[in-house]
Amino acid sequence: MTTGAVPADESPEVLLTRLVAPHADAWDRAGAIPDEVVRALAAAGVLCAEVPGKWGGLGLDPLAHGRLTAHAGTLCASVRSLMTSQAMVAWALTRWGDAEQRERFLPRLATGATAAVAFSEAGAGSDLGAMRTTVVDQGATVRVDGAKVWTTGGTYADLVLVFGRHGDGTAMVLVPTDTPGLTVTRRPDPSGCRAAGHADLRFDGVVLDRSHLLPGAGAPLSFVGQSVLAAGRLSIAWGCLGMIRSCLREAVRHARVREQFGQPLYRHQLVARHLGETRAAEQSLLRLCEHASRSWSEGVPEMFDAALVAKHVGATAAASAASAAAQVLASAGARDGHPVARALRDAKLMEIIEGSNEICQLQLAEQAMGVYA
Repeated sequence: MTTGAVPADESPEVLLTRLVAPHADAWDRAGAIPDEVVRALAAAGVLCAEVPGKWGGLGLDPLAHGRLTAHAGTLCASVRSLMTSQAMVAWALTRWGDAEQRERFLPRLATGATAAVAFSEAGAGSDLGAMRTTVVDQGATVRVDGAKVWTTGGTYADLVLVFGRHGDGTAMVLVPTDTPGLTVTRRPDPSGCRAAGHADLRFDGVVLDRSHLLPGAGAPLSFVGQSVLAAGRLSIAWGCLGMIRSCLREAVRHARVREQFGQPLYRHQLVARHLGETRAAEQSLLRLCEHASRSWSEGVPEMFDAALVAKHVGATAAASAASAAAQVLASAGARDGHPVARALRDAKLMEIIEGSNEICQLQLAEQAMGVYA
């Protein structure tokens, strides 16, 4: 596949449609996105479109960025996953990095470099406090030892934002993937977001200049990690909105032309119920995502709570929408690579990552206690 130069007047939405839409099914079956496509998206700033123009980014506000993420979600959840990962790294640098780090790394992320976030470990998924990866400050250098699993985008990444133990707290360190001591191993045959480049990482005495260590080392994981997770949750919520729209589009197209018992499927009330409930879910999630993005624009204290609500509702709604669409399409959608077949697998993954449904429910219960107790 040849991407060619990105036209200067081509919008991010048009670029995504041109590069992604015709090939998403094939990438899902192959389990990989061509490197030249990933590089083209990165070079165009699409993978972290909120980076301000002063660092070479597109400078989209959270609402515009969310709408772009939703558009990607309608096309390919694997591409959207790369956008989420890179946006999380860019947000962490913007929020936690010092001036030198922002000047050094954000222009790279906005104009061609790729990035991933390494949270999870074999024994630390929902319980990130059980992380064993260590980040040791050695004065002029820092040393990273440990292992991470299921790092989305790790296969494609030039840089990985690694979370690890630092004394009694946590630390974030930005590790180039060509650093000696770092081994990147592609996760074979994932069930969801197959082409998102999931990878396992091993750090054996990785030594970096201290300038790669983000400020705030030693802060509580709940303070640092949850804020970065919240950025990912907001992106996932918008991506789920796109997934719901894709499922609804496929279901409606089929229900209009497929006839049973002498009339189109959508004329059958039980089929129409699937379409109506999915439309209601799409509209409800849209309002939640818009509210969450406006909260982020305003920087209000409730911004993290709003992202959590949107992510949990979005993941649940996307899984329901995919199931409903599969029911409407029946055998017409039951083939590997079909948008609805992809959504069935991809949406289930959304109920697990960036806080499983159960973790989100526990945190929402804490919200409720704080508001209504």
